Amino acid sequence: MRHEVVIGIDGGGSQTRVMVSDLNGNILSYAVGGASSVHKDRNAPENVQQTIRMALTMAGCKLDHVKGLCAGIAGYESDQDMEWVTRLTAIEGLDCPKWYVNDSVVAHAGAFMGNPGIVVVSGTGSIILGITEQEIPIKNVDFHHYAASAARFLSYDAVYQMLAGNIHPSDESLVLQIQSYWGVENRDQLRMLAVAGFIKDRQERDKKFGEMAPLITTAAEAGSPLARSVCDEAMKQIMVGVEILGSFFQSDHVPVTGIGSVVNCAYMKSKLINSLQTGINKRYEFHNPQLSAAAGAVLMAFRSLGLLVDSHRVESMRRHPHATW
Repeated sequence: MRHEVVIGIDGGGSQTRVMVSDLNGNILSYAVGGASSVHKDRNAPENVQQTIRMALTMAGCKLDHVKGLCAGIAGYESDQDMEWVTRLTAIEGLDCPKWYVNDSVVAHAGAFMGNPGIVVVSGTGSIILGITEQEIPIKNVDFHHYAASAARFLSYDAVYQMLAGNIHPSDESLVLQIQSYWGVENRDQLRMLAVAGFIKDRQERDKKFGEMAPLITTAAEAGSPLARSVCDEAMKQIMVGVEILGSFFQSDHVPVTGIGSVVNCAYMKSKLINSLQTGINKRYEFHNPQLSAAAGAVLMAFRSLGLLVDSHRVESMRRHPHATW
């Protein structure tokens, strides 16, 4: 049986998530591969192409069955990025229309399904995107603001605070975990590793620090003063970005959601919800995302093809476990 399908891609800094849907919203497959951003992984084109092929195979579809592809890609910020972004999906025989946006855009499309709101993306990377009542997209990076809440930044900050001696006796468990993570026995050895630059290759160094972040967020939940100070500072920066974007909304009530491993860990999610309640410019309301970012990319592909995103299609999509968070 021949399926006409669309492909939705949530291309993050650590993983690529590919969803294949028929034109009625029935999700036929979902596949996960390596990073999509060349800034995080030099093998990004191979990662994305392999994941697309895997998803199509799982769906029982061929390349010429694809009617459209929408990809949200981490690190896609300007026209100068198009050269490497288009290479991600440059598969011979995949000749359908292709639409590319930043990964925050597909996250917003899934979370709010076309309605106004602000999405805080904080995982491997960090970006805050608002889409106003006039459907105007505004990102915190448009103002050259960056909320240093991505996983690696939490880890860098924790290590720097530790090396500076900003630790409490109740941080001892976290200190030991960090030393073990870096393969050292004490802070003097960690200091020598730090002065040598930790790891020479920047991508490998950032990846190593990024993978350490769960130690920090888990310790924050357990009450570590060091971990909490790092996470609280990241949340302050997130809220500055939210407030900047919130000032562009007409309504006094602005919905906000969080996407990503950092902002959705127990401590940070609770901190975000509480911080939103003390907003300055607006009354911010936390909303759980309605659909996943990959499903948001599918929705955008439907709309780009001129297909109506009605309740039937949305309910069909919801039946797949990876279409919701």
